[in-house]
Parts: sequence; C-alpha cells; structure tokens
Amino acid sequence: MSSSRTDSRLRTKRYLPWVVATALFMEQLDSTIVNTSIPAMAASLGVTPLSLKAVVTSYILSLAVCIPVSGWLAERYGTRRVFLSAVALFTVSSIICGLSVSSAMLIAARVPQGVAAAMMMPIGRIAIVRTFPKAELLRAMNFVIIPALVGPLLGPTVGGVIVHWLSWRDIFFVNVPVGLAAMWIGGKHMPDYRNEEWQPLDLSGFLLFGSGAALLSWLLEIFGEHHLNVAQGSGLLLVSAALLLAYAWHDGRTRFPLLQLALFRTRTYRIAVLGGFVTRLGVGGMPLLLPLLFQLGLGLPAWQSGLLMMPMAIGAMGMKVLSTSLLRQFGYRRVLVVNTVLIGATIGSYYFVGPGTTGAAIVALGLTLGLVNSLQFSSMNSMAYADIADAQTARASALASTMQQMSMSFGLACASLVTAYFLGKLPQTSHEMVTRALHHAFLVLAALTALSSLSFWALRPRDGENVSHSRESVEAAS
Repeated sequence: MSSSRTDSRLRTKRYLPWVVATALFMEQLDSTIVNTSIPAMAASLGVTPLSLKAVVTSYILSLAVCIPVSGWLAERYGTRRVFLSAVALFTVSSIICGLSVSSAMLIAARVPQGVAAAMMMPIGRIAIVRTFPKAELLRAMNFVIIPALVGPLLGPTVGGVIVHWLSWRDIFFVNVPVGLAAMWIGGKHMPDYRNEEWQPLDLSGFLLFGSGAALLSWLLEIFGEHHLNVAQGSGLLLVSAALLLAYAWHDGRTRFPLLQLALFRTRTYRIAVLGGFVTRLGVGGMPLLLPLLFQLGLGLPAWQSGLLMMPMAIGAMGMKVLSTSLLRQFGYRRVLVVNTVLIGATIGSYYFVGPGTTGAAIVALGLTLGLVNSLQFSSMNSMAYADIADAQTARASALASTMQQMSMSFGLACASLVTAYFLGKLPQTSHEMVTRALHHAFLVLAALTALSSLSFWALRPRDGENVSHSRESVEAAS
C-alpha cells in the first residue's frame, strides 16, 4: 500500500506541472489573442470596433472580481473538482464565443470565460505548492511560469495569423482541444486538496472588494476611449478607492476575510507580492508598447512584428534551465535586486530602437528581456511561498493572484497613459511622433521598474533558502 501511494505521488509530481501549465497557457493566450481580432469581429457582427472593447473588458472584469473566491472554493470543494470544472466552463464558454451571432452574445459569453480563468491559475498554484516540498518548489514553478510569459507574446501573432487565413471564430475554437487535453490529464493527475474545516464565504468582503476592483479595472480599460470628463472620472475613482479602503477596514474586523491581508505580515510574502506588484507595472506595459513600436514606429507588418516578439518567448524558456542554479548560487535577495535593475535597463534600451536598428539587435534585445523576465517571475512567485504554511496556501494563492492580475492591468494602463502624455495632440499616424512618444514611455517604465528593486533590499541574505536550497544552506546542513 505504501509503495502504491508513493508511486501515485511521484506520478502526480511528474504530470501536475503539465496540467497547470496547459490551463495557464490557454488562459494567457486567450487574454491577448482577442485584441488583434476586434476589427474582424466588428465587420462580421456589423458593429463598430470601439463597441467591441467590452469583449475585452467583460473578460478582465470577471477575472479580477472572481479570483479572490478561488481560495475559498478550493478549501470548500477541493482543488480537483474546482479546477476541472473551471477548465470545462472555460472550454464551453469558448465554444459559445465562437458561435456568437451578435456582439451582445459574444460579450455575455466572455463573462463565464473570465470566471473560469479566475479559478484555474490560483487553484493550479495551490496544487503545485502543496504537492512539492519547499526544496523542489522552484523547479516546479519554473516550468509552470513559462506559459504566463509565452502566452501574451504569442497571442497577438497567433490571433493575426488566424484572422488572416481563417476566421475570427477559430480564435476561440483553438481553446477546445487544449481544454480537452487539460481535462483529460487533470482528471488523472490533479490532486484533491481541501480543508476539512472550511470557513464561511465572506460575502460582504466579496461585494466590497469585487465592486471596487471591478470599477477600478473598468476605469483603466476605458480611459481615453470614452468621453468621461474630469469630474466624472475623479468621482468614480474616489468611489472605487472608498470601496477598496472599506474592504481593508472590513478585512481586519472579520474572522474569515475573503482576502487575508494579514498574510502580508509574513515578511517574505509581503516583499515578493508587493515588490512584485511594482515590478509588473513596468513589465506589464511591454506587450502593448512593443507591437506599437514595431508596427507604427518601424512600419513593419503585423506578422513581422509578431516574429520579433518570439525571441522573448525563447529567452523565457531558456532561463528555465538557469534560474535554479542562479538562485542556489546567489540567493533570492541578490538575484532579485540585480535582476530587477537589469529588467529596467533592458526596457530602457528600447529607447534606441528606430528605423535604422538592425534585426539582429532587436532579436538580441528581445532575447535578453525574455531571460530577465523569466528569472524575475520565477523568483518572485516561489519566494512568496517560502514561509507560508500549507494551511494558508489557498488564501495566499488567491491574494497573490489577485495582486498579479491587477498589477498587469495597471501596467497596460500606465504604458498607455505615459505614451499618450508624450504624444500630446500630435497625430498617431506620424511614425516619427509615435516613435518619439514610445521611446519616452520606455524610459519611464524602465525607471519605474529599476526603482522597484529597492523593495527587494528588505530581504535577508538567507531568505528563501528552503526553496532555492542555496549553497550556504547546503554547507550549513553538512
């Protein structure tokens, strides 16, 4: 019996990262693949492209609002049941999106798709953290994080190719075989973790945080595209801030809060999540700025622009081989401080990319950005759980996922706002003016990212050794 149980656990450790990575790739690809297809969708459905912005916002809003509930659902119903149900819902919603005959039907189908996406990654992370011991967690996280880096980079390219050669509906049908594969392998190897004494759902906290986060995300998504005057925008922003502050007050006064902000008392978790929030503001704007630079600034067609994004994906996968050794050799503190500055420097280097830049230089820059981004995300994600107890994993994952989703959304908004500020009233049809605005935006995001390295100075040299299994801890153990 013991041998059978050991074999089962080994099979789970072997295949679980594939289960989570497959679902995460589907989620991340879908979050960006739609953007390049909106004009084709609008023409097919007989509406204006601007009216289909809700196709993106409805997905993001439902994702942001429902992530906090994922931890409670995992504790109550178990990781296996909730994860497989989320993958099934995502797949079915994708089919409905592809079969939509009106914009209203398409927008409505994107809501359950966002709800399902909000469940998949946090619960997948819970399963990873509870399956692998601390010393093996970094290796597992390295594998799972690759789709999070590759999906947003491939999304615009894959979307453009599909729309060019096939139909925009096939963008959603792509999820069907991936979803079926995730359900098949997940049914065999997704473990079923749950808490026997589950806590009641914090409905008041869900309403406060959900409405505040949804309103804030909506404001960021529509900024500059809808005619909101200063008074209206400021008023809605104050309402959003009031709701989120009300949740923070509520969190400290309820026994079982929706998002346990008390987790931030764990120093390594606080530094990894909050420091990572600022770092992602700069990194999160790159998927928006780079296609604009390549297509508007350099005048390249969409397919060539997509190809120039590929070196980042290659670099991200290449770092998978190196990150464990780097963290073992230098430790989390040194790696995060230095690597964050390197990310800022790499982002800032795009200031020098112009019509005269060689393709080889752009490829080398993209490869470098992929390498440092991958190391950063692997380090921050694994450090966050270094000192988190197994009983707190579900809530820690929900809070970390919520912060990550919001930071990436804010990063896109920040990149858009900074570019618009430097562009001013100049026409976006001018390649020179767009390039100039984008160059200054790269410098601002680079400075913001580099400054976020200061947050990682608060780490101690030996923090995270139970995860990185660094050289010093091995010598001490000997």
